[in-house]
Amino acid sequence: MGLLSGIVGLPLAPVRGVLALGELIRRRVDEELHDPASVRRELEAAEQARAAGEISAEEEAEAQQRALSRLTASPPSRPVRRSDERKR
Repeated sequence: MGLLSGIVGLPLAPVRGVLALGELIRRRVDEELHDPASVRRELEAAEQARAAGEISAEEEAEAQQRALSRLTASPPSRPVRRSDERKR
């Protein structure tokens, strides 16, 4: 049975690979968005831009608010499927 299911499932291997790659990318994006070091770099960049006169105080405050809201927002949770849904 394992050989037969392997042969029949072989055409789906590229699809499984793309799905696995998509999941990996999604996890990395979530990690980067909610990483405190990334938020700190963004806050420092806004501060430096304000000191250089590239942005106004209001724009700096908006950038700070966006960065801090990303940090305080919880990362999206992965939907949990029930065991009976997996069999479909």
